[in-house]
Amino acid sequence: MGGGDRAAPAALRETVMFNAVIDAPFGRIGIRTEGSVVRELVYLPDSVRAVAPDNALARRAAKQIERYFERASARFTLPLAEVGSAFQQRVWQAIREVPPGNVVTYGQLAKRIGSAPRAVGQACGANWFPLVIPCHRVVSASGIGGFSNHDDEGYFLKIKRWLLAHEGIRY
Repeated sequence: MGGGDRAAPAALRETVMFNAVIDAPFGRIGIRTEGSVVRELVYLPDSVRAVAPDNALARRAAKQIERYFERASARFTLPLAEVGSAFQQRVWQAIREVPPGNVVTYGQLAKRIGSAPRAVGQACGANWFPLVIPCHRVVSASGIGGFSNHDDEGYFLKIKRWLLAHEGIRY
């Protein structure tokens, strides 16, 4: 799973093997590792049970995520699996350069990398590593924009609002 639709039903998500499921202020986060890399981070609802990290990398990821929840300026130094197209990786790298407490619009980011805003939005929706690649810092020119392939006022936009507020930005 991953990449595309970050909103699979909880029952389906629970069948995915996570190496850790940790508490978050807005629900839980699933951490999946593979060998020496983090393979995926997934926002999960409270209904998914917490799972203690089962390996050193999952513990390291959990600690870094928890540190971010304590201090928005915390940095991530996790080895990430190489996923996504060359274009997606270019977008994700540009997003990683947006510091905590700042936002950039889809259009501004597109201009920086010589692309179109819609393509940037699609790359954000395909992000396998939310928080580490902070797509929540990318917003619409007219408001908060979507998040994790969702633009309704549901679970995922609540997460985006929480993350931005945590970093001192109100939407």
